[in-house]
Amino acid sequence: MKVAIYIDQPEILKRYKPVNSHTHKGIQGHALIIGGSYGKIGAVSLSSKACLKTGCGLVTVFIPRCGYKIVQTANPEVMVLTDLSVKYITRIAFDFVPQAIGIGPGIGRDIETHTALHRFVKTNKTPLVIDADALTILSQNQQWLTFLPEKTILTPHQKELERLIGEWDSVAEKFEKTVAFSKQNNFVIVMKGAPTYIIDGETIYKNTTGNAALATAGTGDVLTGMITSLLAQSYEPVDAAILGVYLHGLTADIALPKTGYQAFIASDVIKNIGKAYLSLEK
Repeated sequence: MKVAIYIDQPEILKRYKPVNSHTHKGIQGHALIIGGSYGKIGAVSLSSKACLKTGCGLVTVFIPRCGYKIVQTANPEVMVLTDLSVKYITRIAFDFVPQAIGIGPGIGRDIETHTALHRFVKTNKTPLVIDADALTILSQNQQWLTFLPEKTILTPHQKELERLIGEWDSVAEKFEKTVAFSKQNNFVIVMKGAPTYIIDGETIYKNTTGNAALATAGTGDVLTGMITSLLAQSYEPVDAAILGVYLHGLTADIALPKTGYQAFIASDVIKNIGKAYLSLEK
């Protein structure tokens, strides 16, 4: 395995772009988060709120109709588009050009959602972050990988990674297979875990922030929103992944003295994004 580059504050500061004092929401990026299904609208609520809190100027979600009131109430700053279907996504349609799209949080695996995802990836040219059940659907239909834009960011946890690249017998083999998969498809892979690694072809980055408090439901959905936000703000895909993972972990390090490990939840990541950013400004 190649030596990993450590993602610490000096490495982040090489990539971090402070906000221009003359900016406005129109040039801070417009992101689209696609996901949700009956019982899993919370995933999109978390993802879209994290997307806004990470600095995106505008955030729209595309969800099944059952989530309309939930997201509008939970996140009044987020715009909402709905599928014709009530319980899950059957056809992805929107009438604007986002700077980045995050797809997968809470999307479920209904067969009509498979079809909708297939149609979407065949025509989409927008920079993309893929997570959760969208990754699982892709792993079952690997011929669709050729449709994805170069440097698409995939954010699998261990089981999702295994579905994509196959089983491994050692840590070294896991990295070999992930590097090969990244190179073959020209993807950026966020290998979620403790620690999280980012793999961009032959280059491996190892995150230095975060702790066991992040092992709770919804933190992956938050990470997807954060990375999508950075991608929409014109960060290069690998830099969006690196900065997103670093800030995400840092929120847990900042919050831990107040919450402890057990009481930390995904919403606490979102609450502490501002403090994580402020630590870069010092």
